[in-house]
Amino acid sequence: MPKAIQVLMNGATAYATSADFCRIFSEEMNSLYLLGFLLTADAKKAEQCFVAGIGDSVEGNPVFREWARSWARRTIVMHAIRLMKPTQETVTIAETGPVKLNIEPRLRAILKLDTLERFVFVMSGLEGYSYQDCSTLLGCSLETIVNARARAVQQLANTAEIGDAHKEKLQSTYTLLSN
Repeated sequence: MPKAIQVLMNGATAYATSADFCRIFSEEMNSLYLLGFLLTADAKKAEQCFVAGIGDSVEGNPVFREWARSWARRTIVMHAIRLMKPTQETVTIAETGPVKLNIEPRLRAILKLDTLERFVFVMSGLEGYSYQDCSTLLGCSLETIVNARARAVQQLANTAEIGDAHKEKLQSTYTLLSN
């Protein structure tokens, strides 16, 4: 019997509490902020996504405790989408603002991608969203997603910082920085 059903049958709640989300956002502050920063390419907007993500997670719909971490990440993605409107904007000016961020060089190239390509690359390549999920969340066709991902990979492969040979290193760098 699944753990969530066993917990419900024992009378305890299987849902994440406000305290659970506060703990998750505290423990994973760096990785959640990094996710917002890679999506928005802007320190202030990344902070807005982080703060709004906390609010949505704490005050939002009930979420199973086992899903709380992925839900927290999803709230950051959703706020970045609302804030940036990546399907409407094509030019990106990567500004780190007055905040001096120590970004891994292999991740810096991502910030230079156009908005839609950056969103698709981060969501599908680094966060593991399917092309269909990206299409649904971004509100555009599957073909648009596939083309944006191809352009992103091509641009990243053309930079000196990231290429096909570095794909695993990029994923492991993102994973390390996200933990």
